[in-house]
Amino acid sequence: MTTVGVIGLGYVGLTLAVALAKKGLTVHGVDTSPAVLEALGQGRAHLFEPGVEGGLRAFLGERIHVAPALPAGGVDAAVICVSTPVAPDTHAPQLDNLRLAARHVAERSGPDTLVIVRSTVPVGATRSVVLPELVACWGRARLAFAPERTIQGQALRELEELPQVVGGVDAESREAASALFSRLARRVVPVATLETAELVKLVNNAHTDVIYSFGNEVALLAQRWGLDPLEVIRAANVEYPRPDLARPGFVGGGCLSKDPYILISAARGAGYTPWLVGQARALNERLPLEVAERLIALIRETRGSTEGARLCVLGWAYKGWPPTDDMRGAPIASMLPLLRAAGLSLRGHDFLVAADTLRGLGAEPVTPEAGFAGADAVLLTSNHPEYASLDLTRLLATLRRPAVLYDAWRVLDEDVVRSAGVRYAGIGYG
Repeated sequence: MTTVGVIGLGYVGLTLAVALAKKGLTVHGVDTSPAVLEALGQGRAHLFEPGVEGGLRAFLGERIHVAPALPAGGVDAAVICVSTPVAPDTHAPQLDNLRLAARHVAERSGPDTLVIVRSTVPVGATRSVVLPELVACWGRARLAFAPERTIQGQALRELEELPQVVGGVDAESREAASALFSRLARRVVPVATLETAELVKLVNNAHTDVIYSFGNEVALLAQRWGLDPLEVIRAANVEYPRPDLARPGFVGGGCLSKDPYILISAARGAGYTPWLVGQARALNERLPLEVAERLIALIRETRGSTEGARLCVLGWAYKGWPPTDDMRGAPIASMLPLLRAAGLSLRGHDFLVAADTLRGLGAEPVTPEAGFAGADAVLLTSNHPEYASLDLTRLLATLRRPAVLYDAWRVLDEDVVRSAGVRYAGIGYG
């Protein structure tokens, strides 16, 4: 097996394409976006992921080829990495991209091509959506499912270090997919069926969402008693031989903001409504609104009014560590309507999110120094490590008094903030 098609060149597909090329395979990347194809064709990654652009430039035109379609002669293996969004109103998974990708593979390749679904899908979708498209053209199919489980910011490393779970429509398909991924990763974990592998991805992400939601629940509880949630969590974890409590914080991104809904939808289709998964997702989605409401209340308490108050928002991507420019599921997105309704004037800074994106969201792009200067309040929504390295004493001196600093991730020095006469708060604290 020497040629691999990668259908969909977003975070999942592009990182996989570069990783496979590094292992000596020839990769044909396919995407429907002209802007994505133009950027990649010039050796520019359209997303931030450490090492990806360098790998793209190193292999472009030799081991990596990008085009709107697979080569006419087909490929040895085709990996489907298209997005599977959920409907904004019902949260039902939308599988049109998956179906069209399968159809494209069927039209451009043949029955000897190994097809691997990498997209996150409802349990049963590989068999019910992809398999019929292949069989309709070929009469038979070699089909497997191998979930992507990397974290943004460390994807290339984790593609090699994380075990690759592989399920197949039959033993031959599973073994062929396992052989391909064994060239990439140190360990392959074969499972009995397509559906087992599909469920692995969903429960991995839903479990992460649940863990984080409990840390957020602790913070909201602690706030009601005037306690410090970080002190509670630290004390609870000290040498206690049970799973650690998570720190409170925002939970977003392309996976955690939708995969629990895909799991819920699939479970309901099987006659079971999960008790826990939906509540955890609802709590994590509610948290940014809690923060926005609390921040607005603090500004009103300190200034008497929020109208015209200047707010500097530091961190617009959904997370700061590992760093990313991804805005999917970013907490600021759900905060903005409340902040605008309060009459706040917004300035914004992010180390990776483009200035034009901030302008499009109604904020004036600034440096951290310009953001602090004359601001009535600062909201830190990101745990990007460089924010903790800011010269806080100097920046605080430039705020307009009285001022509020809401440090959602508790990464700044609270004592320095308070000694500067600035009101300090965090999630469930202050």
